[in-house]
Amino acid sequence: QVQLVESGGGLVQAGGSLRLSCTASARTFSQYGRGWFRQAPGKEREFVATISSSGRNTDYADSVKGRFTISRDNAKDTVYLQMNSLKPDDTAVYYCAASRYYSWSSQLSAYDFWGQGTQVTVSS
Repeated sequence: QVQLVESGGGLVQAGGSLRLSCTASARTFSQYGRGWFRQAPGKEREFVATISSSGRNTDYADSVKGRFTISRDNAKDTVYLQMNSLKPDDTAVYYCAASRYYSWSSQLSAYDFWGQGTQVTVSS
């Protein structure tokens, strides 16, 4: 069973930082496009960041540009989301995802595998 497992969520004050990690259970994920999405209570799941299989291409939601950085270490089958200058509006469950067919994408429908999510809460 292929799995994605997120970690690194928690409670942080506004202006603080967190780093999320997402580790895959299969080496084939190093060839997949990867993404981070988030879902706040009562809202739809939304795109946060994506990175290509090589790591050379990235894209971000406008709301996180300049504050969040996505990266990957294919030797460890892990993708990271460094989140700085966190705001209360960043509070959500964060999900990592993997796409077999898209090198990188901001669309939920492009992703075939999803993690279970990790809670990020930013207090004001």
